Amino acid sequence: MRWENGRKSSNIEDRRGRRISTGIKGGGIGILLLALVGMYFGIDPSIILNLGGQIGMDQTTATTDYQPSAEENELAEFVAVVLADTEDTWKAQFREKGGSYVEPKLVLFSGAVQSACGFAQAAMGPFYCPGDQKVYIDLSFYQDLKDKMNAPGDFAQAYVIAHEVGHHVQHLLGISDQVHAARGRLAEKEYNQLSVRLELQADCLAGVWANHADRVRQIVEPGDIDEALNAASQIGDDRLQKQGRGYVTPDSFTHGSSAQRARWFKQGYAAGQFDACDTFAAAQL
Repeated sequence: MRWENGRKSSNIEDRRGRRISTGIKGGGIGILLLALVGMYFGIDPSIILNLGGQIGMDQTTATTDYQPSAEENELAEFVAVVLADTEDTWKAQFREKGGSYVEPKLVLFSGAVQSACGFAQAAMGPFYCPGDQKVYIDLSFYQDLKDKMNAPGDFAQAYVIAHEVGHHVQHLLGISDQVHAARGRLAEKEYNQLSVRLELQADCLAGVWANHADRVRQIVEPGDIDEALNAASQIGDDRLQKQGRGYVTPDSFTHGSSAQRARWFKQGYAAGQFDACDTFAAAQL
């Protein structure tokens, strides 16, 4: 991926080195365990994280003398360039529709972080919090993406950011709010189906970013799109369930199958337009 000469976003909030110590009252360790299982590429962590506040959590924050490695500093620069490309993409897309794009902040943290959606740990993976319109990521996740999830490559790393920014786009358009509002009136199976469509749309929007960034800056090198498709495939619900428990339960899918996630990213990349990403109207995912 040709990223080195790109513009860097000014919307980076660097909280690396802030250490949060958390004491949980009332047997609340189960909340964190549940979050650790379920938070990779989550769209609304508040559902799990805010439970911590209900059971009671004591937190203290301290700033340490944090010294990132040269490799980590390069990753931080990479993230800033990718975020800038998403800003350019969605400014153009919103302008075409007569609207204006509100840029999200991206928070770099190490270990743990407090968001408007609650307390989060690095092991939960990257997430978007609609409460403060910020994307959160611990850069150590990229090592997990490579080693534990078998999804190496810088374009796979960029896909992660573009997917979370896709959730920000959905929030600005009111799409995610409509889906979350349906939680209380739908059975779990039906709500899961809506959640899958929301996640697949975010994958498609990541593809729109890839198309726009390549047209404007020629960022795509041979093999890059395969990296993104592989990353999308590796985090499909069917693959994760098969690896985790040995069998697959489609009714419990919340993010989509490997094939679906790859397909919708590819569709967004081919079309380069938001209109190609209406997963809610699609008869077949």
